[in-house]
Amino acid sequence: MNCPHCGASVEPESRFCPSCGRPQSTEGAPSSPPGMPPNYRPPIPQAGFVAPAGIQVQTGRWIGAGWEIVKADLGPFVLMSLVFVVLNSLVPFILQGALFAGFHIVCAKKLLHGQFEFADLFKGFNFFVPALVACLIISAFTVVGSIFCIIPGLVVGAMYMFSYLFIVDKRMDFWPAMQASYAIVKNDYFGFTLFFVALLLLNILGVICCIVGVLVTMPIFFAAVTAAYKEIVGFEANVNFG
Repeated sequence: MNCPHCGASVEPESRFCPSCGRPQSTEGAPSSPPGMPPNYRPPIPQAGFVAPAGIQVQTGRWIGAGWEIVKADLGPFVLMSLVFVVLNSLVPFILQGALFAGFHIVCAKKLLHGQFEFADLFKGFNFFVPALVACLIISAFTVVGSIFCIIPGLVVGAMYMFSYLFIVDKRMDFWPAMQASYAIVKNDYFGFTLFFVALLLLNILGVICCIVGVLVTMPIFFAAVTAAYKEIVGFEANVNFG
């Protein structure tokens, strides 16, 4: 099927267009003009993902949910963190986006189905290009923000922390995914930035704890963001991360 807003190809079960990010519900859409095909929809300006109303940041609850996800399979998560560190050290930046996406896939499967496979970490490579470009752009924006002051860099990091989840869940390209993440965070810059900072501090604490602790705190970061995404946005029905 095609998106009624921008015409891009969309999977039948998808609720959002991977190109423009708009919901695929056609309720309330105008009927076809005389002489036009039944499925005709007049073109309208593209608009980004519309975040749900009344979003409330729950830093403690989301981090707690992240810990519960990781604690249940601590060994595999620690091993995946180690693999992440090794691969990212061998090939800096290039593999990072796909590994970010893979970690979110693992956390999402644990959250939705109660189980995952170690190989799920590498399913992020199915989204290699959008994840790579998103990673490079987000990193660049964060560096620029940090140059002027550390706080803008943290805000930028918070703004785009849901991007990889939109890529793997809604099949969005890198820019619509980043816009969708921003659409959520702009509802409460302060709250989401504090959530992001709390996760960063948790990782710093992991580094301080003989460095090995970061192998535990790193997956908590991804799990907490995944838990927040599930609560705010929700995953596609029968989502397939393969």
